[in-house]
Amino acid sequence: MAGPRVRLVVTADDFGYCPRRDEGIVEAFLAGAVTSVSLLVNGAAAESAADLARRHKIPTGLHANLSEGRPVGPARLGDSSLLSPEGFFLGKMGFREAVATGGVALPQVREELEAQLIRFRELLGGDPTHVDGHQHVHVLPGVCQVFAEVLQANGVRFTRLPVERGVGDRAWLEAPARAFACSVERDALAAVAPFSRHGLWWTDAFVGLSTCGRHMSVHRVSGALARALEGIPTGHTLTAELMAHPGYPSVPPAGGCGKGPDAFSCSWERLHELRVLTAPTLRAQLAQDGVQLCALHDLDSKRPGEATLKTFLERSRP
Repeated sequence: MAGPRVRLVVTADDFGYCPRRDEGIVEAFLAGAVTSVSLLVNGAAAESAADLARRHKIPTGLHANLSEGRPVGPARLGDSSLLSPEGFFLGKMGFREAVATGGVALPQVREELEAQLIRFRELLGGDPTHVDGHQHVHVLPGVCQVFAEVLQANGVRFTRLPVERGVGDRAWLEAPARAFACSVERDALAAVAPFSRHGLWWTDAFVGLSTCGRHMSVHRVSGALARALEGIPTGHTLTAELMAHPGYPSVPPAGGCGKGPDAFSCSWERLHELRVLTAPTLRAQLAQDGVQLCALHDLDSKRPGEATLKTFLERSRP
């Protein structure tokens, strides 16, 4: 019997954001629908989430956050290029604008990333399985270099490269969402060089920019993985990551990273993702497609082969 064509890691982001979100994430993990989580150490429920991760032996990474809520490191004590006058991070687009205009001091980025790694170890008692970026901040120009240096210095090898083949052609995405996804992909492609220089690993393929929230469906997840497989030689097993945001909707004021939960977290879209991920139809479709769910440590080779990586990135370019 032929082996799987794809070994898929399903990562639930924003673990620690609020107890209701975490409840749904744990439910998905115990159902075998999620295989990894990314923890927000500045999340309102970070401590209880860490307890859940230890209790259920959930493979847990750090969801490095430079854009939402309050900082963990020295920035919280005074003036910082990372913060608004009110003492909060600049937001998803605000941080991007500050980076683009040279308004972010990269040494302060380094301090915050290192502080979040320290906090992660305090909460979990060990190193993260991986480190990725909340709202994909880790692939931004300049930030990606510091990010790679910090991970290498801390012995963390695995990260996320949010390059989803064909994301610009996803007709169901609204224009602003499609534009943001394409900008993330462009940044991620540029981040390959510093990530590689510092020995970081990532899966061959990534899916999740086009299947977030209400856009997630069995058909779209299956289709996005199929698109990633195009051109892969027969007999080659592709490694892939599906980024997901399952959970029960947040109920204000509980949740968030210091400012309360955002609209997306309070919406039905998180529950929709949970329902899609745990539905028997998704598992059946993935099995039919030759996709095997696994944890990061189950991957035979976390770093893509040079030929496969080159081919995949060339196919991913606009």
